[in-house]
Amino acid sequence: MSVDAITEIRQYLTFKLNSEVFALDVATVREVLDFTTVTKIPRTPEFMRGVINLRGSVVPVVDLRLAFGMSATEKTVSTCIIVMEVRLEGETTVIGALADSVEEVIDLEPEQIEPAPKIGASIKTDFIRGMGKRESRFLMILDIDRVFSAEELQGLQASVPVAA
Repeated sequence: MSVDAITEIRQYLTFKLNSEVFALDVATVREVLDFTTVTKIPRTPEFMRGVINLRGSVVPVVDLRLAFGMSATEKTVSTCIIVMEVRLEGETTVIGALADSVEEVIDLEPEQIEPAPKIGASIKTDFIRGMGKRESRFLMILDIDRVFSAEELQGLQASVPVAA
């Protein structure tokens, strides 16, 4: 969905990675969990931290900081896991994403959202739905369906053990 397709006020969950503020459409967020034990799965990409048990379901957990080329997320009192639904080839996949902290749920009007910057052909920014303007700061609104490539998400699905 492009910025042009945003024609009404929407709610976004804001969260921090390092010192940057990001936002997700609340419609994609299932819940926010305190940081819990993550079971590492061998031979998975570095950003794949492992899996958690969420009420009997196995949910892969990714480190968005690593996926965005930052240092790994360190566990603090504010570290949490944002459980969200990602669309992959017409199917919904549930994943968890580590965040340094969750800030708040905000409303943004279409006029407060600008298109993602065009940096050049070699730098991919298609995972940024837009730049939200709030007071004197910008926040990056993620298109969570595009943060990870289809190949990466299929690799995550393949690495998750199937419950017997």
